[in-house]
Parts: sequence; C-alpha cells; structure tokens
Amino acid sequence: MLVPLANTPRDYDWGSVTLLAGLEGRDPSGRPEAEVWFGDHPGSPALVPDGRPLGVWLAEEGARTGAPAHLPYLLKLLAAASPLSIQAHPSRAQAVAGFAKEEAAGVPRDAAERTYRDENHKPELIVALSETFTALAGLREIAATRRLLQALGPAAAGLAARLNGPDAAAALRDALGWLLSGQAQPDVEAIIAAAATTDDAEFGPELARMKDLAARHPGDPGVVVAMLMNLVTLHRGEAVFVPAGVLHAYLEGLGVEVMAASDNVLRGGLTAKHIDVAELLDVLDSTPGPIRVLRPQRLGGGAARYETDVADFALLRVSVAPDGSSRVPVTGTTIALATKGVLEVRGNRSGEAVELRPGQALLVTPDEQHVILSGYGELFLALPGSASAGAGGS
Repeated sequence: MLVPLANTPRDYDWGSVTLLAGLEGRDPSGRPEAEVWFGDHPGSPALVPDGRPLGVWLAEEGARTGAPAHLPYLLKLLAAASPLSIQAHPSRAQAVAGFAKEEAAGVPRDAAERTYRDENHKPELIVALSETFTALAGLREIAATRRLLQALGPAAAGLAARLNGPDAAAALRDALGWLLSGQAQPDVEAIIAAAATTDDAEFGPELARMKDLAARHPGDPGVVVAMLMNLVTLHRGEAVFVPAGVLHAYLEGLGVEVMAASDNVLRGGLTAKHIDVAELLDVLDSTPGPIRVLRPQRLGGGAARYETDVADFALLRVSVAPDGSSRVPVTGTTIALATKGVLEVRGNRSGEAVELRPGQALLVTPDEQHVILSGYGELFLALPGSASAGAGGS
C-alpha cells in the first residue's frame, strides 16, 4: 500500500519563517516553522488521509501489509533560522537505566525536568537541503582549541588550565562540567567579552559564530561550550551522523533528518530549558576529533545510500532525471519524502500511484517490495537499517 502522510510544522522559536515555505512553493505563514515530523512518534504523529494518526493506522491496519505496530525511526524536515540547544543523546542501555530511575522517582513524563521520556537511544543523521547547512558536532582536537584559547588571551587562562591534562577526553569532560556548573560564570563572561574583540586568521569563522551566539544567548555558558566544538558547514547533499554521546547543535539551514524514534535529550547550553549537568557528563563521549562529513554511496538507478552503523534506520536519496524512471527495492516499512520536482510513486504490487511534490510524503508498506518512480525530482527514503548493524545501539 501507499499511504499519503501529512503534518503541520512545529513552531519552535528557532524555526525559519521562509525555508519550509520555499521548499513547498507556498507563501510563508508568518510564523517560525521549525520541523515537520513524518512518523508515528506520539509527540507529533503524521496523519493518514482519513485523519487517523499514523500510529493508530499501523496498529489497526499495518499487520496485514507486513508493517510493524511502531516504526523504529522518525523522519523530519528541519528548518533552522537560529541555533538549537547544544545536546547529546544516550545509548540504549543508558536510556533504559535513566528511564527506570525517573519512573521510580515519580518524575512525570511531561515534566520540564524530565530527561528520559522513553527507553530508546537517539542516533541521528541530517542531510543538507539548503545550499549550506551549519552545525556544531563533536569536540575539536584539543591542540587546536588550545590555540584558540591562546588567541583570546588572559580571559581564557582558567579554561586553558583545565585543558592541560595528559588525558584530552578527561580534560574536556572536566572543563564542560565546570563551564555548566555555574561556578565558571565570571570566566564565561570574560571569554565571551574577549571573543567580541578578537580577530584570528585560523579561527575567524569560530569567533564570528561565538559573537552571533553571544548576541542570541547573552551570558550563556553554552557559548563557550560551542567554542570547544567542531564548526561544520555542509553543502547540499552532504550529511553528518551523530551517534550516542556526541555533543551537537544545528545552527542554520534546511535539512532532512532521520533518527531512532526517541525523545531523550541531554542539553548542554544555548537554552533556557533544564540542564542536568551530571547526567549529561554521564552520557557524554568527550573524545576529541574531527567530525566526518558523509556523502551518499551510489547504488545505481539514481539511488544512493548514507552509510551509518545503526539498525533503527537507513536513508536513501533517489534522483530521477526529467522523464526518467527508477525502480527502488522496499526492504521494510518505508517513508518517502519528496524534496525536488514532481514525482509519481507507483507501488509494485498494488499498482497504486501517488504524486509527490516537495515537502510531501507517503508510507510504503513492505508488501510492495518495490516502488517505481517516474517524472523528475529527488526523493528521500527512510527505512529500517540492516539487522546486522547496531553499533550505535550499545
């Protein structure tokens, strides 16, 4: 079966007023439009044509098509005009333990101070749809960070001293805990002030980003946490994969994001929301190093795959030339999302056909086995990952 899906944009204040409207070819609503969720996550489930949430449709009709009662992944459009909070996500084992701890303590699942809202991990992959997409991801090599702190001068001496230990990962973990503890606030403000007047050839983009973050989040220690992270610029079609424990924050741009179906977030700055410093440090992978930019691996027939090591999801990008066609295998319950052109998606077994334009999506049930794409455009397909993958779920 082919089941069209629809949802309304979430109006988080960091959302763009123009990016989603531009993708969909409509007038802006005048409100921030941050994310559109295509999945059955109860936080914002997609709707099928008769108005039922996708989770209800899967429970009532999915089994006869080979679809599961719940999807293991969530597919999103993400449109950022300003930075999201710095955050990390737990491994599955950490999520199970954290969820049980908060349940036993009686913390309501919708409480602002609640960290673990489910028992799942949340590895995620984001692909740039805009010409550029900027993000912070992972902790920079410590030698480079020391050079940046040296450029800031005496204001950064306290932080620099904490990064002088022989174990770089331990030193970074200690520094992050100190920055977020409240005890470092005088140093935080001094570093932010120094960054506002510092020019440096090697770290020009990082200093410019610090100034922007400081203007948006005055006095927030996350501005200095961001200074310890890799600043990444993706070009259209490039991606970043974020496994458990890796600090990240999306800053600006339009992207397609796929993740394990979870809502577990440990925040580390650039937010007014609850920050549990001890829990963040428990899940944090503080190993420094560059973040790898992913480019899809060609499969043939206009299809390409973004390689990750998790079983929860896989992501394909399919490009169809004008008046062309492509036959794509469906190896599990799949969500197809159009991002360019006008494409007809036809089910191999049902013969059903649905036309998709940018921003429109549909669910393809496993019994189709293949879909045939025709017309012209670009389509992303989210589906379960390989059963042999799973390093991200440890």
